[in-house]
Amino acid sequence: MNPQITRAMSSSLRWLAISLVVTPLLSVAHAADSTSCSYSIICVAQNQYEPEFNLQLAQQEADAPYALTIKGTRKASVGKSTIGYPEMLWKDTKYVLTAPTRWKDDDWDQIGLAAVGIAGVIAFVDRPVQDFMRRIAPDDDPLSPNDSRFLHEIERFGRMYSLGLLGGFYVAGSLNDDDTAIAVAQDGLTATIIASGIITTAGKIITGRARPRKDLGHAHFRPFGGDHSFPSGHTTHAFAIASVIANHYEEKAWVSYASYTVAGLVGLARSYHGGHYTSDILTGAMIGTLVGKNVVSYNRQFRTGNIAVIPEITPGMAGMRLVSSF
Repeated sequence: MNPQITRAMSSSLRWLAISLVVTPLLSVAHAADSTSCSYSIICVAQNQYEPEFNLQLAQQEADAPYALTIKGTRKASVGKSTIGYPEMLWKDTKYVLTAPTRWKDDDWDQIGLAAVGIAGVIAFVDRPVQDFMRRIAPDDDPLSPNDSRFLHEIERFGRMYSLGLLGGFYVAGSLNDDDTAIAVAQDGLTATIIASGIITTAGKIITGRARPRKDLGHAHFRPFGGDHSFPSGHTTHAFAIASVIANHYEEKAWVSYASYTVAGLVGLARSYHGGHYTSDILTGAMIGTLVGKNVVSYNRQFRTGNIAVIPEITPGMAGMRLVSSF
């Protein structure tokens, strides 16, 4: 049986049981002297399909029948994708890359402020931070004895380790029938392809900024000159995956903290090893985060269950309405 129909039937049975309890209360409330009363019904969540509703019973006028209003929220479910991954990747890429055509004035204002902020970091922060990194990490070779082994390993989350992590999510999701874990793997790979493989790579080629270890200065930009410091690819990659994980598990705060902390340490490692300036890292973090968030948000339409169960309760009657979209 279709999983969406199974979930809908399960939800219907729960609400029917609730209705059998609430309906007698309506007649009791109607006979009471007070003109209004309310009931809070909280379904203990076994999964993310469970809704939470507040039921308000009230009389508009003294002799009028009681009316029951239902207010609440229902989180969109994550189900199996309705389209194949190649098609989803294509749609995501087109959606993200054409985003500027849909930006409003407020969006452009925020982009402008971000650009001004990055320019300020280049002018006033990049050089002193890099000078400090040189003092505490005098050798640019990450394999040298003076290297921090911890930062050396954490830096790999900006490439190979993170891809292994996504593979782990996919395998675990497949074995445990966990659609959210599979979605993390798919969206994470998509976000890295778009953010790190396309946007950041294009930025590197266009700006042609020299890496700190070349000692050409923090203001050395030669468009299409062959240098590739701005933005940081490792940081873009790490933050794209971190934002995907954080947004799929947004109800678990510790997941967001852990994901973004690891991504931030990747950026720190790149600066420590002389691979990037602070502005490279901040720009990469912004690109990765924005792309990851947009990919997750956009792909919900391909995974959200399209069957909703709406309870209908009035004095003397209790029932369910099943609404579906195709």
